[in-house]
Order: sequence, then C-alpha cells, then structure tokens
Amino acid sequence: MSTATTLVITPETSLGAIVAARPSLARVFEGLGLDYCCGGKQSLAQACQRKNLDVATLVTTLEAATAAAESGPTEVDTACMTLTELADHIEQTHHQYLKTELPRLVEMAERVARKHAWRDSRLPEVWQVTAALAEEMFNHMMKEERILFPIVRQIDSGAADGFHCGSIANPIRQMEAEHETAGNATARLRELTNGFLPDAEACNTHRALLAGLAEFEADLHRHVHKENNIMFPRALARAGRN
Repeated sequence: MSTATTLVITPETSLGAIVAARPSLARVFEGLGLDYCCGGKQSLAQACQRKNLDVATLVTTLEAATAAAESGPTEVDTACMTLTELADHIEQTHHQYLKTELPRLVEMAERVARKHAWRDSRLPEVWQVTAALAEEMFNHMMKEERILFPIVRQIDSGAADGFHCGSIANPIRQMEAEHETAGNATARLRELTNGFLPDAEACNTHRALLAGLAEFEADLHRHVHKENNIMFPRALARAGRN
C-alpha cells in the first residue's frame, strides 16, 4: 500500500520530509545508516556530507525506489509453472522478502512502542503481535523449506513413489492452518493501526513501520494465494495419481 504524496526530491530536501511523504524510502536511509527520525531535519546534502556519500547518486536512488514502489510488484504467471518452479519462486521471492523484512519490522515496532506508548496505548500490542508473527513465519518457512517443499519437488520429478496423498495432505493442512493464523494476526495489526494509517503526530519511524506492515500484508496475500490455491491442490492431485 503506497502512502506517497507529491514530493520533488532535491539535495535540499530533508530526510524527515522524504520519509513523511514516502515511508517506503526509509529502507534506503536505513541501508546507508542515515538517521531520518531524530536526524530528520538534516537535508540530503548535509546527511551525505557527514557520511561521505554522493548526494546526486542518492537522489537518483530515491527516485528509482519511488518509481519501483509506485509501479507495484511484477507478478509472474505462477499458474504456468511446474511445482518445482513454483516452490523455487516462493522461496526466492516471498521467503527471501520475509527473512529480510520481518526483523526490520520487529525492530521498528519495538522502538516505536518504547518511545511512544505514552501517546498511543496500542503500540505495545503492535510490537507484541509483530514479534509473535515474525517468529511464527520463520518457523513456518523452515517447515516448508525442510519438509513440504522437498516432498513437492519429489512428486514433481516423478521420484516420489513412496509418497501418497495422505503423506502430503497432513503437512499441507498444517501449512494452511498456519496461513490462517498469520492472516488473523495481520488483521489484528490492521485493526490496531487504523488500517496502517499514521496520525498527524506519528514520527517517521512510526510511519515507516506502518508502510512496512501494509506491504507485508499485501505480500502475505500473494504468498498464501500461490500456495493455497495453486501449489497445494496441484501437489495433492499429483500425489493422488502415484
């Protein structure tokens, strides 16, 4: 979900103004070690000078990141993939995204809760739910990568003579139940944050957190769809023919 507003980025634009208008760009600053929250009043030029960075390059990077975010995710036609290709795609796309993004979201949720719980009593629960969701998703991905997806690949290769519909149905049911749990947790986060919308007093870290949670929700929907509606039914059908 994009919360971007019209903003022309120049060397004189402050870091805080950029993240306030385009919260997703917080990642760029975090990657470079630029403080956009407490140090949000400094201009790009000032921040780059302190870090010995080229400001023109950073402006170009920010503009490219904005364009990529506004164009939305480029989705491949997963319905035409083999089961092996689909498993590879989910690991390389959605699992890799989660492994990078979830620790970042938990860290921001903790920081925002510790600093601003006095202003919004819901923030500690946002942190708690985000941390629990991250732990659940890491366990979920581990089970898929170590147990379910190897079975799926074996079934796809025709080398799964020892597998039958029941042997894969049980782990699939478990994964579907965990998908539902993750969906419920994400729905709770949406409820706690008024639909991931910042209020007027939200600091830039808070805004970046909400943008990240909205993006996580959108990715989760695509991720679960590819497994529940494409991979799992096809794997069960193939296993049933073994």
